[in-house]
Amino acid sequence: MKNHLILSLLILLFLCPFQSQARDKYNFNLDWLLQVGDFQGAEHPSYKDKNWKPVNLPYAFNEDEAFKLSIDQLSDTIVWYRKHFRLPKTDKGRKVFVEFEGVRQGADFYLNGKHIGIHENGVMAVGFDLTPYLNFGQENVLAVRVDNNWDYRERATQAKYQWSNRNFNANYGGIPKNVWLYVTDKIYQTLPLYSNLKTTGVYIYADDIRVKQRQAVIHAESEIRNEYTKAREVGYRVEVYDRDNKLVSTFEGDKTTVAPGETKEVKAEATVEGLHFWSWGYGYLYTVKTSLWVDGKCMDEVSTRTGFRKTRFADGKIWLNERVIQMKGFAQRTSNEWPAVGISVPAWLSDYSNGLMVEGCANLVRWMHVTPWKQDVESCDRVGLIQAMPAGDAEKDREGRQWEQRTELMRDAIIYNRNNPSILFYESGNESVSREHMLEMIAIRDQYDPHGGRAIGSREMLDILEAEYGGEMLYINKSARHPMWAMEYCRDEGLRKYWDEYSYPFHKEGAGPLYRNAPASDYNHNQDMLAIENIRRWYDYWRERPGTGRRVSSGGTKIIFSDTNTHFRGEENYRRSGVTDPMRIPKDAFFAHQVMWDGWVDTEQPRTHIIGHWNYDASVEKSVYVVSNADKVELLLNGKSLGFGRQEYRFLYTFDKVKFEEGTLEAVSYDVAGRECSRAKLETAGKPASLRLTLMQGPAGLKADGVDMVLVEVEAVDSRGRRCPLANDPVQFALDGPAEWRGGIAQGPDNYILSQTLPVECGVNRVLIRSSRIPGDIRLTASAQGMKPAELTFTSTAVDVQNGLSTYIPGNELEGSLLRGETPATPSYQERVVDVPIASAETGVNQESAGNSYDDNELSEWRNDGKLSTAWITYHLGRYAVVDEICIKLTGWRMRSYPLDIYAGDTLIWRGDTDKSLGYIHLNVKPVRAKEITIRLKGANSENDAFGQIVEVAAPVANELDMFKAKDGDKPRHELRIVEVEFKEKIQ
Repeated sequence: MKNHLILSLLILLFLCPFQSQARDKYNFNLDWLLQVGDFQGAEHPSYKDKNWKPVNLPYAFNEDEAFKLSIDQLSDTIVWYRKHFRLPKTDKGRKVFVEFEGVRQGADFYLNGKHIGIHENGVMAVGFDLTPYLNFGQENVLAVRVDNNWDYRERATQAKYQWSNRNFNANYGGIPKNVWLYVTDKIYQTLPLYSNLKTTGVYIYADDIRVKQRQAVIHAESEIRNEYTKAREVGYRVEVYDRDNKLVSTFEGDKTTVAPGETKEVKAEATVEGLHFWSWGYGYLYTVKTSLWVDGKCMDEVSTRTGFRKTRFADGKIWLNERVIQMKGFAQRTSNEWPAVGISVPAWLSDYSNGLMVEGCANLVRWMHVTPWKQDVESCDRVGLIQAMPAGDAEKDREGRQWEQRTELMRDAIIYNRNNPSILFYESGNESVSREHMLEMIAIRDQYDPHGGRAIGSREMLDILEAEYGGEMLYINKSARHPMWAMEYCRDEGLRKYWDEYSYPFHKEGAGPLYRNAPASDYNHNQDMLAIENIRRWYDYWRERPGTGRRVSSGGTKIIFSDTNTHFRGEENYRRSGVTDPMRIPKDAFFAHQVMWDGWVDTEQPRTHIIGHWNYDASVEKSVYVVSNADKVELLLNGKSLGFGRQEYRFLYTFDKVKFEEGTLEAVSYDVAGRECSRAKLETAGKPASLRLTLMQGPAGLKADGVDMVLVEVEAVDSRGRRCPLANDPVQFALDGPAEWRGGIAQGPDNYILSQTLPVECGVNRVLIRSSRIPGDIRLTASAQGMKPAELTFTSTAVDVQNGLSTYIPGNELEGSLLRGETPATPSYQERVVDVPIASAETGVNQESAGNSYDDNELSEWRNDGKLSTAWITYHLGRYAVVDEICIKLTGWRMRSYPLDIYAGDTLIWRGDTDKSLGYIHLNVKPVRAKEITIRLKGANSENDAFGQIVEVAAPVANELDMFKAKDGDKPRHELRIVEVEFKEKIQ
């Protein structure tokens, strides 16, 4: 009897996955037809479409323009897509849903000539119930009319969508994202597609997480619906599988009766042990299968790929799995686009791009302005990259219908993405929102994702206590309350082609056209100076990291990761602020960040990188720049020491007047005890002798689905196989076989988009090749004058498609990367200083606002009345202390230099003119034991902007404390104005 019971349980456990009637998911991307223009009657099944262009989704109709045209010139028009497909007669009586991951911008959907709905926000996924309109066993035609007008307005209200913006939201129109088809039983778990369907799907989360014990309570909640004519008693089962598809836990919820037409929520929970927690660079994912059972039969099953992690946001810091992490990453355009393709790349290529951020030691991507598409969200889960997810906006708060559009999009995006563990932040605005709007967004999060362990905030939020994180675009913010990290720092641009002034094509640093009638040297850097500027800018956040006092910076995101087809200030018609070019070829700035960011807070792995190359004319004498996280760096040329570098900005080591000598240039780094930590070297390459081709593709190889791609790197190498860094030769490509050339990008006419001749730049370039629907062998050859040609062969394999449907789901074969390992159990930083508390302050004038200078609010200040006699403030400390350092944020930080005398009691401990900065300055003072510190202005301020080209796109706002936009902000006066001050003692 006991054996029979065990057998019955095993049958029930394994029955559902093998029953095709439980739920079928189809790849609905293949075999569509496209025609640009508006065509009367194109929604009808009988419409003649045989001359339309065959395409496979995702596919933007204007993909050829990506990086060829500037963002504001991308075509906007009306386009039609049509798909012919069949479902078997045996599916009659089941439910059929379609999911579009997104269309751009507004779309009408028709099935067999019937209008089934519209979708207009241009960002979020949308679903439709196709069941009432289908002809089972016969041909069906799904038609979609898309209008990607930049100025598209919501039909019901005529309100324009704020995020349809020509600066930042590249308009790749049509259906540039995936489409899926689901066939379910009439009792089913809903889809997480609130747009149109108004359903919320499955919600998986963990609580009572015990990291050290590898234990948590796993919860599953499913919204279910009964579309039978009779009530059903439904059982709810949950199975948790690890990354090796091993069953680690099974548990059930209570049975529930669901009336005809009723929608209910079912739940189950259990403690699960032996867990691996998702982390930075550790994309450990579980598959959670939730199933519905009626009378011992599995009626529906949903597989959710997710991960579990523990978070905390407090005291100005961020914890992941009980370890403090400082945000180090990129503010990346949500389009995340590629030349001649736009957004529509295969899933493995998304992993390659996002995985490069992790390889470069970034831990965060802040998607800009609009919600990323599901493929990028899931990719970040796999590669272990934290995400900040916006809804949709531009750079201003809104009222009325435009604000409602934003809240609706946030609601839909949270429902759609709440099971993705890599999302740690929900962003309510790319500009400060009001307290009332912040509370509204918090309420949406609390309703739809109350247990996800995610902070919701907005850009800025410096004085709105309810916000759970914040931070400005350009400046350094600190907090002892909710964490602050910079949203978009270091906007400088530089083309990968330009090494330095000493290398072909000998581009003069900063040379380029004016931007809005003003010099634009910051947006026309060479690679060396772009890397150095990135080092300077990160240093500001590193200096305020956790461990440096009570108020800290939680880091920042540099704008952007890869060069992007969006708003630009430099010479090219696209933005080149990336640390890689559009083909994801790294610039020196990539390796600089890799050195500076290799650690959760403090750097943990020794790294060193020499900026540039070592192929120069014999007459060249130049500075050599080394990036290292060690304590000192020695430079060796052909084994001979050139001494130790001059350290600046913690990570930059400069060696002046190094005379070029052919051979090996090596940088050796040492710790404070003189032990070697790491090495980096450059070798002089010979003349270009041959081309080399390297194939990059997905782990399953190239699929003949008309969507998959390979990425091919071409290099000019010398006789020893070393890349030639000065080679800029044109390369002619020839492609044979069932594949489509998409090419690469280089400086030149139309940026060489789609050209089969394009140059290597600095010895390297890359091209994309897309599969067709026909499988077969493909050959790529590359030739260049004076070099041995190269050839590459690869094969595309067939994808089974029957009646327009395929069970091949791209991305299912991609595993999570475990590159960095599990969250370390050791502390991520060392406490270096202790803040001396301020008990009170005494001032020459405006005594009532003295506390503003130490209130942990960067939007308040103390100021005198403009008279030198009142330009002083005395701080009474909470105890006697030997203050070593004063950290201070002075009003007009980027504009003003203040001549100050600072006293500890009656002893002068600092005298001088303060530096200009993007936030805080640090004054190393004479250590004197005292209980009072007086800061006194000793003359008029000197005024001029030290960061003139660091500006935002947003319209100016007067009277901001940086003084940059304030009327008469540049006029000298006897003002002493303090935003925040901190007194610090070093820990011995």
